[in-house]
Parts: sequence; structure tokens; C-alpha cells
Amino acid sequence: MPMASSLVSSLPTRALLLLLLHISFSFNKLAAKHGHFAAHNRHHELRSHSSSNQRLHQAYIAFQAWKRVIYSDPNNFTTNWVGPSVCTYKGVFCAPAPDDPKIRVVAGIDFNFADIAGFLPNEIGLLSDLALIHLNSNRFCGILPETLANLTLLYELDISNNRFVGPFPMVVLSLPTLYFLDIRYNEFEGSLPPQLFNKKLDAILVNNNRFSNTIPQNLGLSTASVVVFANNNFGGCIPTTIYKFADTLEELLLINTSLTGCLPQELGFLYKLRVLDVSFNNITGPIPYSMAGLSHLEQLNLGHNMLTGIVSDGVCILPSLTNFTFSYNYFCEETGVCQNLTSRSGFTFDDRRNCLPEKPFQRSKKECDAVLERPVDCSCCVSGGGGAAAGPAFAPARAAFAPAAVPVSSPSIAPSYS
Repeated sequence: MPMASSLVSSLPTRALLLLLLHISFSFNKLAAKHGHFAAHNRHHELRSHSSSNQRLHQAYIAFQAWKRVIYSDPNNFTTNWVGPSVCTYKGVFCAPAPDDPKIRVVAGIDFNFADIAGFLPNEIGLLSDLALIHLNSNRFCGILPETLANLTLLYELDISNNRFVGPFPMVVLSLPTLYFLDIRYNEFEGSLPPQLFNKKLDAILVNNNRFSNTIPQNLGLSTASVVVFANNNFGGCIPTTIYKFADTLEELLLINTSLTGCLPQELGFLYKLRVLDVSFNNITGPIPYSMAGLSHLEQLNLGHNMLTGIVSDGVCILPSLTNFTFSYNYFCEETGVCQNLTSRSGFTFDDRRNCLPEKPFQRSKKECDAVLERPVDCSCCVSGGGGAAAGPAFAPARAAFAPAAVPVSSPSIAPSYS
């Protein structure tokens, strides 16, 4: 059963401008508070008092260089990128400078759905006042230039639904004020660097790439409220250190990531969690009893795994739960309310293809016995966490029903900040 999404549409243009102004004001206060911005501010002040606005001139150089490496623009998005008045360019937003409100700078670019093909030039590093980059749903390709490191005020980076390649773009980890990172629906590959989870990000969206190996052990050190790893090939277990996410994590999507092992009891410590989706993996063992404490959980999808044991009343009576999918597993018993979930008004559930006696659309006895007669040992994942060698005693080959990619959400939308 598809899980409802709690994600909302991107900001409209007017809201984007208001956000830019807010960020500009915030960074102005931040600059006054923290001395390490002082030298940066003095440098820009000297340039702003020249005969022309040197920052906009640098932006002009950057956009003209960018235009030269755009090979397809079917919607004529960049047609008016002519002349030095960059604040009139389509997709370009200007705002007062954080360190000098009397001058205007390029504070944001929004090329969402422009369908532009090309790549990012090194000159993008000249746009040093950028707070927002939205390049969602284009055909940009290649690797991210190292000059992005010059964008020390960047707050949001959304390059989703493009054709970027290579290993995880380490340059984004050097951005000191980055708060929102969306690189989903690209062709990045290799491992996720542990340093990613040391940054104070609110959203980490890396789904639908080619990432592999295991989920880093320091996963729980992040401050993110939304983490989406879906449709990659991580493998291994969910790290037990995930409990360190307890104060921030609200949405965790691990759909179709080749996970094995058992669900750790530490999941029950994520008291703010509203959405948990671990469907289409090879997870075994029981539902952790600790999950009965997730009082804010609204959506729980355990479907298409190798889970066994009891679907307990503690989960079914969670006060906020409205959508519970545990189909295509090997559960053999339900207790309490779980036996009659139709009695819960407004509640959506899917219990098909399990081993539940007297329930319709269940597996055959032969199919159930083949799995239930094998013991499951979760202890090997306790210390190993995300280690590739860590796994249950019975870890079957990837289920035949797991799709190549499970839809997570449209790449045009971003997590809510409720």
C-alpha cells in the first residue's frame, strides 16, 4: 500500500523573496554576533563602495559563463540573460546584502522545471552572496564544481532530478551555513561520507541515486528532521546509533535500500517520529517492542520484508497512527486491536500476504513454514550496526517482488517545516 506523503510544494516566488529577505536579515545578525564573519564583511564593504556594484558585476560574469555552457533551453528560460542588469534575469532574485543593506546582491536562483541542459561552470563560485540554489527538474549533468565552496552564505541547495554524476559531492560539506540539502534523483554513486551527518542540516534527501556500501555509523549525530535514503543500495543493518536522532528526527524513509538484519530496539527512542518507511528490504525478525512508545507516529510501512512474529497491540493502538502497512511479510499472529483494525475509524492498513490464521489473502502454509521454521538471530546486528558483515542468521536473497525503484515523492517538493 503506498504511503501518504507529508511533503509539501516548493515555495512560490513571493514566498521565496520573503525568505531571501529573512535569511538576509538573519545573516546580518549572525555577522554581528560572530567575529569570524567580520573580515568577510569588511572585504565586501570595500568592494561595495567602488564606482559600480562589483558584486553584481561578478554575478554578470558568472551568468554569462553559465549561459555559454547551456546546450538546450527549450523554454527560452535564459533568453533575457543579456546585459549587466542581472537582477532582471529570469530565475534570479536579488536582495540587500547581508553585510551592507544599501547594496543589492544576487541572493537566490530558482531554475525549477526549466528543462535546461548543460553543466555548472566554475564561475558559479563568483555568486558568493547566494543563499538559495534551486535547480530542480532540469538536465544539468557532470560534477559539481569545487568553486561552490565560495558560497559561504548558502542556506538551501536543491539540485534534485538532474543528471549529476560522480561520488558524493564533498564540496557541499564545506558550506558553513547549509541547512537544507536535496540531491535526490541524480546519478551519484559510492559511499555516503560520515561527515555528512556531522553537519547541522534539517533535511538530507539523497534518495534515487546509486549510493552503496552501508549507512554510516554516525548517522544519529545529524540534527535533521527529515532523512530520505530510499532507492539506493546500502545494504547492512540500520545502525543502532540511530537513537541519537531522538530530539530531531520526524521522517525516516529507507525504502528499497537493500537493508538486512533486524529492526533495532533503538527505533523506539525516536519519540518525535511521524513517518517511518522501511518497505521493500530484506529485514527479518520481530517488530521491536519499543515501537509501542512512538506516540507521534502517523505512518508506518513495514511491507515487503521478511519480518516474523507478532503484530502487537502496542503498535496498533498508537494514538497518532493512521496508516499501517505490514503486508508481504511472515507475521503469524496478531493481538488485541490488531485482529480487527477495521474497527478503527479513518484507519488505513494492509495485512495481505502474511501467515495470519483465518485472515484472507495470506501465504500458503508451505510458504510460511519454509521461513518460520528457521531461527532468526538479531544479536549479530547489535554491535555491527551498519556493517556489511552484520546480518541475521537467516538473510534471504533480495525478494523477487522488490522493484528497481519505489516512488518516494515528486522531486519538485520539499519537506515541510511544521
